[in-house]
Amino acid sequence: MSVLILGATSPIARAVAEEYAADGKSVVLAARNADEAEAIASDIAIRFEVDTFARSFDALDIDEHDAFVASVEDEAGPIEVVLVAFGDMGDQEASEEDFERARRVIDVNYTGAASLSEAVARRMVERGAGSIIGISSVAGDRGRKSNYFYGSAKGAFTLYLQGLRNRLADDGVHVMTVKLGFVDTRMTVDLETPIPIANPAKVGKAIARAQGRGVDTFYYPHFWRGIMGIIKAIPESIFKKLSL
Repeated sequence: MSVLILGATSPIARAVAEEYAADGKSVVLAARNADEAEAIASDIAIRFEVDTFARSFDALDIDEHDAFVASVEDEAGPIEVVLVAFGDMGDQEASEEDFERARRVIDVNYTGAASLSEAVARRMVERGAGSIIGISSVAGDRGRKSNYFYGSAKGAFTLYLQGLRNRLADDGVHVMTVKLGFVDTRMTVDLETPIPIANPAKVGKAIARAQGRGVDTFYYPHFWRGIMGIIKAIPESIFKKLSL
């Protein structure tokens, strides 16, 4: 059995991979940058003394996703847990001027993520076991003018995971939606906010623990559930006047 990490070069994904490696699991590190994935795999293999594998994949190469998942299982064994952690925030202003930019944001965060989740889900259903962890975002809880392309794609992925969870409930497959707030990654490098920014290592530990408990929807940091509850409750007549 193995753990497949899709988007393995992000700090969050790497932290999650280390949590499973510390538990003795074989880990497959998959990313667009094969060399970086290989470096991470080598580091984890040495530090945790587990089998690791490095693979390259393209979230937008939909036609190859089934074959990619099959090749992972041929090499590393059945996938016990998959973390769908890749994403692209894009540039909202540039996307408003050029829809091809917006399309990439949508296709990476939703279409590609759903396609790979389905490819893994089919195999898990056949075995009657497995866990799919999808990294979404609190940005998907309500559309805001500052990032509505990214937010709508994450919102669609959240809704997809909810439906997938409902579909697989009787098949022994667990589906967990992770709604992240601000985390210390490349996406938040220039962010100025009074809201605390989470440490990736703590995020990774929290995600692995939540998956082990069979949690369905997981906000992290936890206070984001309350924040988004308030934001979602603001009437549209007021909300559209706010700069969020």
